[in-house]
Amino acid sequence: MKPFSCLQFVEDQGITTVTLNRPDKRNVLSLQMMEELTAAFVHIAASDARGVILAAHGPVFSAGHNFADMAGADIDHLKQLFATCTHMMNSLQQLPQPVLARVHALATAAGCQLVATCDLVVASDTASFALPGGKGSLFCHTPLVAVSRSIGRKRALEMALTGDAIDAHTAANWGLVNRVVPADQLDATCLDLIQRCTRGTSASKASGKQGFYEQMESPQEQAYAMSMKRMTEGALTQEAQQSFMAFLNKK
Repeated sequence: MKPFSCLQFVEDQGITTVTLNRPDKRNVLSLQMMEELTAAFVHIAASDARGVILAAHGPVFSAGHNFADMAGADIDHLKQLFATCTHMMNSLQQLPQPVLARVHALATAAGCQLVATCDLVVASDTASFALPGGKGSLFCHTPLVAVSRSIGRKRALEMALTGDAIDAHTAANWGLVNRVVPADQLDATCLDLIQRCTRGTSASKASGKQGFYEQMESPQEQAYAMSMKRMTEGALTQEAQQSFMAFLNKK
């Protein structure tokens, strides 16, 4: 894996922390940042990491797309830019490991999309979230894909149409965030939650995460069929059979 210019990458006791590290640029999702994030996710997917924390340095979690990548760009460059972003977001959600976003400050536009794409989110009470394109001339089409899948149509459209930021407690009430804690408790809460979410076997967790997203986008009958198949396959694994016997033998 090549050294990163835009990220910090730390592996510690089975938890990999990826930190956006361009605070001087408000951690914008530049083309380079997105390419580095994708490379990091590919590396993690093939590693023995049990869980992932996605964090950021500086006064802003992420300000979204880099306008410098779009100003004066032609259609081919813009297509590449948004394809790179979509590929990065999909790579994040397709990770077999649980991914937790540690959000300490404003996450806006594609930065908010990045948060919504994570499996879990813990936010400081100083954090906020916005889809600000509604206030300007470039609607937040792609960020809305991820955000609407977390908070539903009406609230997502309110965010996108008004462009107004919501605070962390509102984000939790709307389903974008799992926990809101004081800033001095953010690290401890993130570590506790990701450790609890990575108990059990990695294979079972990976199948569970992949199966969840698969069935969520399917009609109920198809969702049950896919989920039954995963349950059957999971119950046949050696690890599951051993856990059944241990329970039955009161071990």
